[in-house]
Amino acid sequence: MCVPSVFLAVVGLSACKTTPPAADRQGQLIAKGRDLFFNETFAGNGRTCGTCHPAENNFTIDPAFIATLPKDNPLFVAEFNPDLKENFENPALMREFGLILENLDGFDDLKNQFVMRGVPHTLGLRTSVNSPGGPRTGWSGDGAPGDGSLRSFAVGAVIQHFTKTLNRVPDVDFRLPTGEELDALEAIQLSLGRQQDLALPLRLRGTVPKRGQEIFLDNTLGKCNRCHVNAGATANFGGGSLGNANFNTGVEDLPDQPARLTGKVVPRDDGFRTPGDGTFNVPPLVEAADTGPFFHNNAIETIEGAVAFYDGEAFNKSPAGRALAAADPRGVGIELDGTQIVAVAAFLRVINVLENIRQSIMLLEASLAASSSEEKRRLLQAARRETEDSTRVLEGGGLHPDAVAHLQEARRLAEKAVRRVFFSRKHTEEAIREQKKARALLVE
Repeated sequence: MCVPSVFLAVVGLSACKTTPPAADRQGQLIAKGRDLFFNETFAGNGRTCGTCHPAENNFTIDPAFIATLPKDNPLFVAEFNPDLKENFENPALMREFGLILENLDGFDDLKNQFVMRGVPHTLGLRTSVNSPGGPRTGWSGDGAPGDGSLRSFAVGAVIQHFTKTLNRVPDVDFRLPTGEELDALEAIQLSLGRQQDLALPLRLRGTVPKRGQEIFLDNTLGKCNRCHVNAGATANFGGGSLGNANFNTGVEDLPDQPARLTGKVVPRDDGFRTPGDGTFNVPPLVEAADTGPFFHNNAIETIEGAVAFYDGEAFNKSPAGRALAAADPRGVGIELDGTQIVAVAAFLRVINVLENIRQSIMLLEASLAASSSEEKRRLLQAARRETEDSTRVLEGGGLHPDAVAHLQEARRLAEKAVRRVFFSRKHTEEAIREQKKARALLVE
C-alpha cells in the first residue's frame, strides 16, 4: 500500500507503542476503547468506527442492515454533505451491495484511483492479523499506515472515512487519535470474538456437517485446511505455519460481479501494496456464515456460493488454484460436486453457531455479575443478537431444527430477562441452560 503524505505525520505516533497494560488495567482499557469505537467522531463528519462496524450486525455492514438505517445516519454522509458528494462514496453501490470506497493508492487522483470493498468484520482479530511478513489488516493485508499494525489501523480509517472534506487536513477536517486512544482502540478490537483457534476435528453431530468437516480437512479433496488451518486465518502447506498469508485466488476474475453489472465504474482491485500484486489475505472462517456477503468485493451472497467459488474456473485458473493443482498427484485444484459444496457449507454454518453459542453463554453469565442495570441490559441484548444469528444460520442451511427450538427459547428467555427485573436472574440462568442444550445437539 502506498503511504500518502498525510500519513507520514502519524508514523512516529504509531511507533510509540507502550508496554502492554497490566492485567488490572486491561478491563478499563477495553471499556475506554469501546466508548471510543462507538462514540468518538474525531472531530470529523459524524462517523465513528461503529458506523461501519456496528456491534448489532457482527461488526460489519450489509445491504439488509443498511436498509434499516435512517437517512441521516453518518454512513450516508456523502448523500447530505455537499463537500463529500463526489469521490467520497458511491451511495448506490453502498446501499445495493454494502460496498465502501477506499483510496488505497493515495488521494492524488480521487476520480480514478479507488476501489470498492466490503467491510470486514472485526471478530477474532487476535487470531488473524499475525504474519511472518508483518501484520495483515484489511482485505489485502495492508490496511494500516505507518507500521501496518492493528494499532495504527484507526489512523488510516479516520483519514479515509471520517474527513469533513476531501482535503483531508488534520486538525481541520478531523483530528488524529492520540497514542492513548490508539492503545484503547487496539484493546477493544483484540477483545472481540475468539481469542484462540479451534482444534479440528470436532466431534460433530449431524450427518451432513460431519461429512463437510471431513471434506474440509481432506488435503486431497476439499483442501480447505491448507489455507484455513482449523477454519482460521493461517495457512500451512506442509512446511510450517505461514501465518496470515496473502494469495491471488482469482476473485477479481469472476464474471458478472454484481457491482460491475450496474454499469458504474468499479476499477479492478489489485490487492496488496502499490502497484498491487493481486493478492488478498486469508479471512477466518469460523465467523463466516453470519458475516456475508463474501470476499473483498461482496461478490457472493451465500456461504454455499462462497464454497462453490473454489470449484469454479476463476479460482482453479488463479495462481492459488494452479499452486494447489501442482501439489496434487492428479494435477487438479479443487473439484467438488454440489452435495459436497453443501456439506462444507453446513460444517461452516455449524462451527459459526457453536461460536455464537459460546459468546451467548459468556454474555449471559457476564450479565449475572453486571454492576449496573445499563451494563446488564447491554450484555443481555448482545446475547439475544448472537442467539438470533445462531437461529438464522442453522435455518438457512436446513440444519438441526431440534437445536433451533432450544435457541428460540433461549432468545425468548433473554428478552424476558431484560424486561422483568425481579425475575431477571432466573430467566438468564434458564437461557444459559437452553443454549447448552442446543450446543449438545451440535457437538458431542
